[in-house]
Amino acid sequence: MQFFSEYLKTQDSILNELKQLEETVREPISTSLWQYNGNQLNVLVAGLVKMPIIEGVDVFDKDAQTMLSKRSYNSGSAPLSLFDTTSDLNWTLNGESVFLGKLVLYSSSEVVLNRVLFGFSLIAITAIIKLSILFWLFVWAFDRYLASPLKELMTQVNEVQMSPNMSKRINLSNIENNEISQLQEHMNTMLSALEMDREQLLEDEQAKRNWLEDAVAKRTEDLQVLNKKLKELATRDSLTGILNRGSFFETAQHLLILSQRQKSPASFLLVDLDNFKRVNDTYGHFVGDKVLIHFTQTIQKSLRKSDLIGRVGGEEFAIFLPDTGNDDAFQLAEKLRKIISHSALEVDGKTVAYTVSLGVESSEPKDHLIDELFKRADLKLYGAKDKGRDRVEK
Repeated sequence: MQFFSEYLKTQDSILNELKQLEETVREPISTSLWQYNGNQLNVLVAGLVKMPIIEGVDVFDKDAQTMLSKRSYNSGSAPLSLFDTTSDLNWTLNGESVFLGKLVLYSSSEVVLNRVLFGFSLIAITAIIKLSILFWLFVWAFDRYLASPLKELMTQVNEVQMSPNMSKRINLSNIENNEISQLQEHMNTMLSALEMDREQLLEDEQAKRNWLEDAVAKRTEDLQVLNKKLKELATRDSLTGILNRGSFFETAQHLLILSQRQKSPASFLLVDLDNFKRVNDTYGHFVGDKVLIHFTQTIQKSLRKSDLIGRVGGEEFAIFLPDTGNDDAFQLAEKLRKIISHSALEVDGKTVAYTVSLGVESSEPKDHLIDELFKRADLKLYGAKDKGRDRVEK
């Protein structure tokens, strides 16, 4: 329908053009007829036939006889249909119009079809050019506003993911007020939130670590204090607070070896409270314990810090004196004996007096075991007891 409509419009347009041509050549052709100028008439008609819209030209005289007829096609390839315009040829003489004949211009459906096809081709080419321009505009806009920003966005997202710097943000080079810029803003907001959460988690983790370290340090300190107390309890006599038998002999053994290595003298005092069973029987074990405590506290005031004292039996005590010869040890033993014999313990309204016997022995170069000194000092102690107690034997 569109083609048919375009065909009719084109045919009307060609008819108008034929009429305009006819009006243009009518006067020259009329002049040629009036003057009987056949050459001029042939040239005019030949020029008309060469025009694209004209298929043929007929010139008739006043008696309707053909004077000239030309076609642009061969007789064997005539167009399917022809249409024409006819006009009268006149000459004005002395104010009167003289009829000379008729002029007929022919055109054909092929001319119309060629014109229509040319129009459609022109429309198609124009449409192709427009579509091409629109296509490349779309490609350019797609690349500028979507493809390139998305590619840059994803590249920067990967860089942010791989970067150890949590403060790194996405910063697109081409900022347009569109969805990509909004996406960049939202992603940067999300990264800022993640950084704040991470810092908060690190602070919480550090606080928990500090609390745990403080708790462990406090626990360790408590354990060290407890171990120290346990160690002290394991090495100390629970009644008097001085070294027990095992700790005394272990420590004294080390001191003896050190003295032998330094070739310095060392002495061993073995002390026994005289008739201690009688104290217990007379005053009771509570008072007996007080006597033992009184004894240790009294003699410690006369000992050096380097001297070692331990409880090695019920009422038997041992004293190791580093860097002390036999005479000095004997003098110290006498001093201790006298201090004890001149002292008295007041307990529960009772005055308790007691004495001690001491055996003194000093180390010799051959001595390497504290037990040897202990045995010899024990013999001296029994000697003091045999001689009446409250004595010192060396």
